[in-house]
Amino acid sequence: MDKKLRMETKCVQGGYTPGNGEPRQIPIVQSTTFKYATSEDMGKLFDLEASGYFYSRLQNPTCDTVAAKICEMEGGSSAMLLSSGQAASFFAVFNIASCGDHVVSSASIYGGTYNLFAVTMKKMGIEFTFVDPDCTEEELNAAFKPNTKAVFGETIANPALTVLDIEKFAKAAHAHGVPLIVDNTFATPINCRPFEHGADIVTHSTTKYMDGHGAAIGGCIVDSGKFDWLAHADKFPGLCTPDDSYHGITYAKKFGQGGAYITKATAQLMRDFGCTQSPQSAFYLNLGLESLHVRMERHCLNATKVAEYLEASDKISWVNYPALKSNKYYDLAQKYMPNGTCGVVSFGVKGGRKAAEKFMRALKMIAIETHVADARSCCLHPASATHRQMNEQELIAAGVPSDLVRLSCGIENYQDLIDDIEQALNTI
Repeated sequence: MDKKLRMETKCVQGGYTPGNGEPRQIPIVQSTTFKYATSEDMGKLFDLEASGYFYSRLQNPTCDTVAAKICEMEGGSSAMLLSSGQAASFFAVFNIASCGDHVVSSASIYGGTYNLFAVTMKKMGIEFTFVDPDCTEEELNAAFKPNTKAVFGETIANPALTVLDIEKFAKAAHAHGVPLIVDNTFATPINCRPFEHGADIVTHSTTKYMDGHGAAIGGCIVDSGKFDWLAHADKFPGLCTPDDSYHGITYAKKFGQGGAYITKATAQLMRDFGCTQSPQSAFYLNLGLESLHVRMERHCLNATKVAEYLEASDKISWVNYPALKSNKYYDLAQKYMPNGTCGVVSFGVKGGRKAAEKFMRALKMIAIETHVADARSCCLHPASATHRQMNEQELIAAGVPSDLVRLSCGIENYQDLIDDIEQALNTI
């Protein structure tokens, strides 16, 4: 598709152009296997000498079509779908880091990703150093080691709503010869395109805004095609030396700067871990992508109106939303996301845990869920739900004080959201 097309058109028509008499909507290829006339034909696929499909654990036409759309939206060179955002975060790092290696990560990231890095991948022999996203360039550079293989951060952190200074982190990563991986879930390519600011690899939990309707769990990795693996061949032997498990192929040489990373992740990691996106889920994801540009505008409008209302309320102790002028990340948000940030707002209810719990019980339209980034508004009080095992001191240390409420604003009428919040606050 024409790369000059604007984002709204890419959302609707990217990734798939039907031929004469072909289906207008992307076909769901609900098949595990694919038939070939000869063993030689199939052998070419196993040797990565020909493109095609032989088993849906590795690749599937429906999934590849949707990945191609997201790739166009992000402005990348290649992409792949995965079974979840967690799988995407794991593959993105593990594709270039292994036992004995080191990764620098922003400390302000999704709790599930933090646990993946600090606990599970640590057991695999990969060490992570977590840095304050607001650190100085000197502090950031001091975190690197000779065996550092990547830098990781989130455009807008979930749920802290920290805005990453992408250019600062990209500069440090490139100075040490490693790529910057950015989780762009909350901003989506509608509001931020990290590749334009120096990021090399982008990940998504497509479960969130991209799907947008709570229908299907999924993840995606997009490669910018801009990082020169061969220029740093000593750091990335998996990409720059022959792969004995795949007939001695050297990915960076055979598939070039724009294709090596995703090809390796598919041929090795998807082959061995099987974190496969189902064709049916990919179809649902595509339906969500077709309206993403429309929905993100409403999500951001609603969140801004709600945040402004909360900031003016005498029953609220604090409000955290990057698009508020009073927010510490307002300037960064305007730099990287001038057209909007996301639909998630966090705030504190005066009166602490008991007041927050009473507020939650009084909500009528806004649902209590662990989910975010849905067309339907939902709310969570972490201290009595996801973080209920922690005491007051532990909650503060985790950045989720007992009065914190996380609100994901959907695409309803914002005045109805405010009315529901107001009647709930009036019960306190």
